[in-house]
Amino acid sequence: MRKAVNVIYALLFTTVLLGQDEKEPLTPFTRMYLPVWQTATEHCLEVARAMPEELYNYKPTEVSMTFGEQMVHIAYTVELLTKRYVQGMEVVPDAPEASELSKTEILSMLENGFEYVTEVIHSIEQPQLDETCVMYHSGNTVSRAFALFYVQDHMNNHRSKANLYIRINGIQPPGYTW
Repeated sequence: MRKAVNVIYALLFTTVLLGQDEKEPLTPFTRMYLPVWQTATEHCLEVARAMPEELYNYKPTEVSMTFGEQMVHIAYTVELLTKRYVQGMEVVPDAPEASELSKTEILSMLENGFEYVTEVIHSIEQPQLDETCVMYHSGNTVSRAFALFYVQDHMNNHRSKANLYIRINGIQPPGYTW
């Protein structure tokens, strides 16, 4: 009996410790937004994984980005746009060259970029979300909270293009669910 009680205490202690690692976002908005972001990023990773490495240099037209360039652009800009518009940091674009990276390196870049944004979602506080910023391309003034939607929309735009590259090459793309 004493052994069973010790096992139960050990399980409860472990559960409490593991539960503390699950950091919850600080605001109602970011608590609502986090699962949306996680679903979008997981789908993007599925698209990146679906394309064979030998087709990462594929592009449908001369003026298009390659599949790899689409993925590197996503990986790089999710962090850049978050720093610029959500966090209000001064950043200078300096994207890596996709043709010099392997599929594994690009997937790692995507995961790192998504993790950066996820950490911001977890840690940003309401006063900063309420601040406004001016969007570089449109000149629109939006809240920093709204800018998180821009980060996701920009990612989705390029992911959708990359998804078409998969179809054009006769590969069944990952199913989209919401």
